[in-house]
Amino acid sequence: MQDNKEPPRFRPVPWSGLETPADVELWIAEHNLSMQENIGPQETGYGVCFTLAEGGEIYMQTTQDGALILDVTPEAAWIAPLIMAAARIDEAPQGSTWVLPDDKLIQLMIGLSGLIASSMLVVGHNFGLRRRMGAW
Repeated sequence: MQDNKEPPRFRPVPWSGLETPADVELWIAEHNLSMQENIGPQETGYGVCFTLAEGGEIYMQTTQDGALILDVTPEAAWIAPLIMAAARIDEAPQGSTWVLPDDKLIQLMIGLSGLIASSMLVVGHNFGLRRRMGAW
């Protein structure tokens, strides 16, 4: 946990669009390296927060058991049809937490890319699932 008197540990980074699967794979590799360098082994609830240009945030985490967890804030609920199309699913979940197979990551990132304003590493986020620990 971060002390409120300390400056923020992570800061938003302006987003550069991802247009191809190779772009997404490069972003994943860079993101993995950044997480390895900046996230301690005892920390949980880590992932990335995407701030959407049109409002709201999506918190994303991958798990060791092959799931992609999205926590969509109420202000970003408008993004549900895009997530459904990218993941090729027929229904949105009842709550704000989406659980998708991690093989949907590339399609999802290409679909979301043009809508993201910034990204930021996060730790200690409750991804809506008990006892889940993030792993990229």
